Amino acid sequence: MSTYTSVELKKMGFDHVGEHVRISRKASFYGIENITLGNYVRIDDFCVLSAGVNGIFIGNYIHIGCYSSIIGAGAVTLHDYCNISSRVSIYSSNDDYSGEYMTSPMLPTEFTNVSVQEVSIGKHSILGCGSVILPGVIIEEGCAIGALSLVNKSLNAWGVYAGQPVKYIKERSKALLKLEDKFDQKNRHKSINS
Repeated sequence: MSTYTSVELKKMGFDHVGEHVRISRKASFYGIENITLGNYVRIDDFCVLSAGVNGIFIGNYIHIGCYSSIIGAGAVTLHDYCNISSRVSIYSSNDDYSGEYMTSPMLPTEFTNVSVQEVSIGKHSILGCGSVILPGVIIEEGCAIGALSLVNKSLNAWGVYAGQPVKYIKERSKALLKLEDKFDQKNRHKSINS
């Protein structure tokens, strides 16, 4: 994967770019001035991030797999250590499908009824391949979402969910929190000695 250099990334116009960011030259960005990238972020080929004025906020140690998209006028936050598998679609805006309004971003707003709602993906959450996240969804810390799931409601922490629409399957292990502590201690020690 051919990626931008850190110098190129700083010149692209992002609101903020952290350290050790790897972004494919084949990814696309719109509203780039409203996109914040933390440290150790990787965005793969053919991803599309389209931010409205409320912004897209990507934390630390995050991977966004190929062909994924984050689109909409509402704020979208990806918290530390979350993982977005390939072909995941996250929306913070949605047309009105009722037939009472017209649907298209090419129309004046007086003819449409677009809903705009914040989306938040919690720390240590993982979204399986092909999942769709709709506006207003808050996925709390530690959730695992199965492949091809439709997430149309907010999810409680440390659950495994799957389906269309998504349903609770079982509790997710919190063992990874011990690994996070070990990882943090190792990195703290490394930064003190460097």
